[in-house]
Amino acid sequence: MLFQRIFAAVLLLACAGLALMAWPYQAAFSYEPVGPRAFPLLLLGLMGLALVYMLIRPQPTKHTDDEPALDRPTLIKIAICVALLLVFAGTFESLGFILSSMLIGIPMARLYGGRWLPGAVIITLMSVGLYLLFDKTMDVPLPLGLLDVLEN
Repeated sequence: MLFQRIFAAVLLLACAGLALMAWPYQAAFSYEPVGPRAFPLLLLGLMGLALVYMLIRPQPTKHTDDEPALDRPTLIKIAICVALLLVFAGTFESLGFILSSMLIGIPMARLYGGRWLPGAVIITLMSVGLYLLFDKTMDVPLPLGLLDVLEN
């Protein structure tokens, strides 16, 4: 219980520090009605509320037998997920949204027990569908990267 409260307090201090850093941010142009600093401040505020609850709750969190153990195979899966997300972040601009989503999506599906062919088909359809949803429907520009030749 004490370690949970210490963790919550340290993370709450980190949230407060990040909020102080994000508060004065002003973008040169505004593409949203509330500006670019609202999203991180909202996330930090919600996270801060949850951490305050963790600090003052009356009993410790009880773990049940239904929850997966935090053993070596689980930690390896977590490390692979983090590595795949870093690959996504690194290839997002150069390969573009669709190809980088496919590059990390198919191994991620395999990591969690998906089969190759259905995983590849679904990830491809989701990558193209999400690109069209964001870029064409919601006017959120996403990079095409190598597929830039397909754009008119």
